[in-house]
Amino acid sequence: MASRRGAGLPAQVESPAAWMRLAVALALSTLGGVGMWSVVVALPAVQAEFGVARAAASLPYTLTMLCFGASGIAMGRLSDRYGIMVPVALGSTMLGAGYIAAGAAPTLTQYALAQGVLIGAGSAATFAPLLAHVSLWFVRRRGIAVAMFASGSYLAGVVWPPIIEHFIVTVGWRATHAGIGAFCLATMLPLSLWLRRRPPLHDDAGAGAALGASARPGRAVARTSPASLGLSPNGLQLLLVVAGLGCCVAMSMPQVHLVAYCSDLGYGPARGAEMLSLMLAFGIVSRLAFGAICDRIGGLRTLLVGSSLQCVALLLFLPFDGLVSLYVISALFGLFQGGIVPSYAIIVREYFDRSEAGARVGIVITATLFGMALGGWLSGAIFDATGSYRAAFLNGIGWNLVNLSIAAWLVRRAFARPTFAAG
Repeated sequence: MASRRGAGLPAQVESPAAWMRLAVALALSTLGGVGMWSVVVALPAVQAEFGVARAAASLPYTLTMLCFGASGIAMGRLSDRYGIMVPVALGSTMLGAGYIAAGAAPTLTQYALAQGVLIGAGSAATFAPLLAHVSLWFVRRRGIAVAMFASGSYLAGVVWPPIIEHFIVTVGWRATHAGIGAFCLATMLPLSLWLRRRPPLHDDAGAGAALGASARPGRAVARTSPASLGLSPNGLQLLLVVAGLGCCVAMSMPQVHLVAYCSDLGYGPARGAEMLSLMLAFGIVSRLAFGAICDRIGGLRTLLVGSSLQCVALLLFLPFDGLVSLYVISALFGLFQGGIVPSYAIIVREYFDRSEAGARVGIVITATLFGMALGGWLSGAIFDATGSYRAAFLNGIGWNLVNLSIAAWLVRRAFARPTFAAG
């Protein structure tokens, strides 16, 4: 068994227990992802009950995004210090309490606080901290493992909205929220118990060297650190934050505004919703495919490839606005961009100490979430100012070029500087 996994690797790494842990993490991510989708589906019903304008009714979503991002860092630090079960159990409890409180909220303000502070923070525990945790159980197949887990957020977007919409229509949004809260407590807390065991301790560089010869004939495995790029740890972290912000400001343009864009073109919101679903479905395929690619070429080059392809897809939106063309471009966009965000977790694992994984992955993922929030608002503001989405697409392409420039610069430094052989 040792020869198959590589000398120096603990038996738990990439063992059946590791893959079972990945399956549990994926289930938790899909369940916990409800917090990001229920607020969107319930928005019309909440707006009608409280009798407020659309901007006021959108406040709970804004708070959710902000708390999701900020809490990802805090939950990551908890994971680094106490193990992953603590933030996951805490997040599951917050989700359950948040949904029950939201369903009973007498005012929009109380609903927004329950949704943003409790549900947003609870959902955060099932993404960035778990993403970092999964990466600790894999070496040779780390890319595909991280990609499989990261698909949970897209699976949540496929599974939860129709369920929530059905129950809102049949029993009302308040009872639906209470039911979601009870369901989260009943399913996620027991699942969190599967995560009690700490990840196996191993030297990543040595493990990579042990596996490298058999898994990648001819591929040199080297010790990597921010210093190998000529950067300090905080310097590399800052570049990854800016890159994450840039790619997701660009990514948010079609993801947030595609339905409105189709309505403006006269195709109707239903067509836009179909295109968005198609984009998310191809995003799952993309994450799995890019995960396999990442295992071959590493996180930095995967980021460069994904960023380049996303930029191409954004450019295609400018000359083509026919119905069939938009379906094809939406599918291509999903296929091209799905591997970008998981690549950041791989880069962190390649260049930072494993003891910092939870916090540092959380920081980068927070930047991507802020990028989505900023990009969604910025594209709408540009549309309001110009009366067209063309300038908004150009804005997205500009931000994408920022990401692409950082990725290309880091790749050039990574392969231009001498590295230290593992051994």
